[in-house]
Amino acid sequence: MLASPGHVTGDPPDADAPATITCLRQGEAAAARLEAIAGRTGGDQMAAAAASVEAILEQVRRDGDQALLDLTQRFDGVRPEPLRIPPERLAAAWEACDPQLREALELAHGRILEFHRRQLPADLDVEGPHGERLGRRWRPVERAGLYVPGGRAAYPSTVLMNAVPATVAGVQRLVMVTPPGPDGDPNPTVLAAAHLAGIEEIYRVGGAQAVGALAYGTETIPRVDVISGPGNLYVTLAKKAVYGRVAIDSLAGPSEVLVIADHTAHVDQVAADLLAQAEHDPLAAAILLTTSAELAAALPAALEHQLAGHPRAGITRAAIRDWGLVVVCDDLEGAAALSDRFAPEHLELLVADPESLADRIRHAGAIFMGPYTPEAVGDYLAGPNHTLPTSGTARFAGALSVETFLRHTSLIRFNRQALEATGAAVITLAESEGLHSHAESVRRRLD
Repeated sequence: MLASPGHVTGDPPDADAPATITCLRQGEAAAARLEAIAGRTGGDQMAAAAASVEAILEQVRRDGDQALLDLTQRFDGVRPEPLRIPPERLAAAWEACDPQLREALELAHGRILEFHRRQLPADLDVEGPHGERLGRRWRPVERAGLYVPGGRAAYPSTVLMNAVPATVAGVQRLVMVTPPGPDGDPNPTVLAAAHLAGIEEIYRVGGAQAVGALAYGTETIPRVDVISGPGNLYVTLAKKAVYGRVAIDSLAGPSEVLVIADHTAHVDQVAADLLAQAEHDPLAAAILLTTSAELAAALPAALEHQLAGHPRAGITRAAIRDWGLVVVCDDLEGAAALSDRFAPEHLELLVADPESLADRIRHAGAIFMGPYTPEAVGDYLAGPNHTLPTSGTARFAGALSVETFLRHTSLIRFNRQALEATGAAVITLAESEGLHSHAESVRRRLD
């Protein structure tokens, strides 16, 4: 079924509702709808959530561990005492893990590790024209806080995608926080992945309160230097609020995929890839830009067929209904222009010549090329990081990387010859700014 835009996102998910997705022709209406999808987390909901986050952060800053226990009881229905999970529990979770799952985790870990090792930046040391030495030195932060979400699903892949670049960077202390489940413990596969990644320090707390603990420190949880990892709206707003006290990786919004497809694309693959994002969250966005009217017409039936008996049908249908979109484009050039305007987190190119089209794309978090590259391979084990910019921020931001956990320091050493050759210019510039002592600091050395 095709529908017009303007659905209310607050409607409860209905697992039996028909698969409804908006379909438009290329034009201003389609561009406006893409803009609305990109801004889907704004408005009154954002303001109310920000006020709640500020109150939570203040409570954590004031009451420390007590606030974490009280807030976790309030939001998750359990009281996580003690907060820290004993390290031996992590080893036990790994040993109890299904052998096939252990093998898959090891494969993913190895591929992610190999790719991120290639990201390590080299120190810079150059000699200037007058014998001066100029350089840049990279060093890891001392402590990194890794946020691993819980809630609707367990994310062992997020453990690997955050821990590996921090480890490769050389961070000595990794502090992981993750919400407890109904029984008071995080998902055992998450714990198993943490053991594989070498994380020993894990705390059973999530939400804005966990971000506050990492930013301010409590009696039990240490203050860190950088916080990475995705979360819900409250986690994102908490990271935004504490930025400056600590570094953060990004402000992640709901997940999104944009597929550009031509006549060579298979409708069942397109439908599966759209649903793979929609099943994350009712706010997830699933967008198809296609030059094939036949593909657009066949898509709703393919979605409905794959949603029959889907274990997350309510969530998935709500996302497709509220934030799904099909745009029939005049040509691939027009599709690429619309994609750049949206700047998607994940961009799939299901076209005859994906490499050429990828060269045309300017703004995307990650590009998946060809019929054998579903976005899911990037989520789990391709190698590049799956923590990507969302909500249009791919215009200026990129994936989580080793550099997220590094800081660089400039190194400068002038000799007498270099200062004599450049000092007059420094004095002139300093005096132009009215900074007498800046100029004097050079003049006294030359005199």
